[in-house]
Amino acid sequence: MSEAQPSFAAGGCTCRAVRFSLTSRPLIVHCCHCRWCQRESGASFALNAVIEADRVVLVQGSPELVMTPSNSGKGQKIARCPACRVALWSTYAGAGDALRFVRVGTLDDPDCLQPDIHIYTESKQPWVVIPAGARAVSQYYRRSEVWSAESLARRERLLGLIKESRSEVWSAESLARRERLLGLIKESRS
Repeated sequence: MSEAQPSFAAGGCTCRAVRFSLTSRPLIVHCCHCRWCQRESGASFALNAVIEADRVVLVQGSPELVMTPSNSGKGQKIARCPACRVALWSTYAGAGDALRFVRVGTLDDPDCLQPDIHIYTESKQPWVVIPAGARAVSQYYRRSEVWSAESLARRERLLGLIKESRSEVWSAESLARRERLLGLIKESRS
C-alpha cells in the first residue's frame, strides 16, 4: 500500500475492501466487443483503461490474482477483491505484470474515461450502437495509428524496462544453468 499520491482517478470494489488510485491518465481506453470479454464480464463489452502497473497505486486491501484462460492461449491474471470477488484489473502475457487493464466501471467516476476506440466490433452484439464519429475497428489496430504521441513514448519507456528486467532474469537463469552444468562436468571427471 502507498501513502497518498496525486490521483487522476480513484476506484475500488463493491464492498470497498480494495481501493486503488490511478496516478495519471491511461495510455488508452478500449471498449472491447470480443466474445471472450463478453463471456468473462457477462456483459456486451468490456471497458478497460490500459495503464502502466506502477501508475495503479493500491490504497487499501489486497486483490487476489486469479488465472483464467484467454483467447491467445497464454492466459490472463484477473485481480479480484477476495471478499466481493469484483474484477478490478487484468494483466496479459504480452506485457506481463507491467501493464494493467483496469475495469473502468470500478472507478468512483467511470464517466471520466470514455472509450478511445471500440475494438473487435465484428463480434459486437447486433443491438449495440457505436456512437457516430467514434473510432471503431473490426478487430485490433496498429498502435502507431491510434495511440497519442505521449502514450507511445510512455509505452517505449515501459518496453525498455520490460526488456531490461527480462534480460536480468535470463542472465540469472543462464548463470544458474551454467553452474549446474559445471557441477555435472566436475562430477563426471572425478
